[in-house]
Amino acid sequence: MTATREEENQVSAPEVVAPALVELEDLKVHFPITSGGLLRRQIGAVKAVDGVSFKIDRGETLGLVGESGSGKSTTGRAVLQLYRPTAGRVLFEGEDLARLKGKELRRMRRRSQMIFQDPSASLNPRMTVAEILGEPLHVHGLASGQAKVDRIHELLETVGLSRLVASRYPHEFSGGQRQRIGIARALAVEPQFIVADEPISALDVSVQAQVVNLLEDLQRRFNLAYLFVAHDLSVVRHLSDRVAVMYLGRIVEMADRDDFYRDPTHPYSQALLSAVPMPDPVAEATREQIILGGEIASPADPPSGCTFRTRCWKAQEVCVETQPLLVEVKPRHWSACHFPE
Repeated sequence: MTATREEENQVSAPEVVAPALVELEDLKVHFPITSGGLLRRQIGAVKAVDGVSFKIDRGETLGLVGESGSGKSTTGRAVLQLYRPTAGRVLFEGEDLARLKGKELRRMRRRSQMIFQDPSASLNPRMTVAEILGEPLHVHGLASGQAKVDRIHELLETVGLSRLVASRYPHEFSGGQRQRIGIARALAVEPQFIVADEPISALDVSVQAQVVNLLEDLQRRFNLAYLFVAHDLSVVRHLSDRVAVMYLGRIVEMADRDDFYRDPTHPYSQALLSAVPMPDPVAEATREQIILGGEIASPADPPSGCTFRTRCWKAQEVCVETQPLLVEVKPRHWSACHFPE
């Protein structure tokens, strides 16, 4: 059968792949160390984040875990340009935020917000709840007059608070209620992406589950993407789609949640997971816990080669000489180790 001229001229259109909502490419955040008096000079740098790359899609949660000092919070703040990167790119829907300034950066910040760790410190004690929630609406020109009041009431009810509390001050609330106000403030500008910087670590255990459930509900309702920064691996397992483990400014392992918890390949990840309590008392009593020696090294003077080698029971000569790259050791599972398991 001979094809018609129209059929011959038809060319199948290439598949268009939408960019990730957020993408980091070799992100570095170095804080200078200076000395001297009036004429200060730089003598070194604290490498808080030193070459981090990952993607977050719409509606996805990436859990970012690690010890204190690993660079988790700095990474989150650099994504939102609260810390300006030393090098690398932060792409939001393909646009590099690190290159934006002034009005252009403010316009992009409406689409990405942050929930801070300590609600007591992140809420202005001199402002009422209505003023706190109304400020982002005013800054971005989203509502005024009665529409602004209605939006404030809507936000309060969205996070499980009564509209009657709008005239109260932060000190009149419990820690869990203050964090709900912080979440409402983040939602005020209708963002697509939220950095949650250990949002439950400062709360009582009795209310942590309530806040986690609220974050899950909001994600489903508004198709939010989260970068969930935490050190509690049990919470990360409940909330995240993927998990990335940071150590001394670098990602050492990244995988889908279930694969990560079932089969971690990096020694540091294995040590972290061995410290998570298990609900089965028999399994808890028989499992082997990995105790790491020493402390996390200084980001101002990291070890040569693999930065984890000074605490790793598998370290060999190659670990001293060569820094391992983050490579895909199995489908959708990356590890930065010379001897992954």
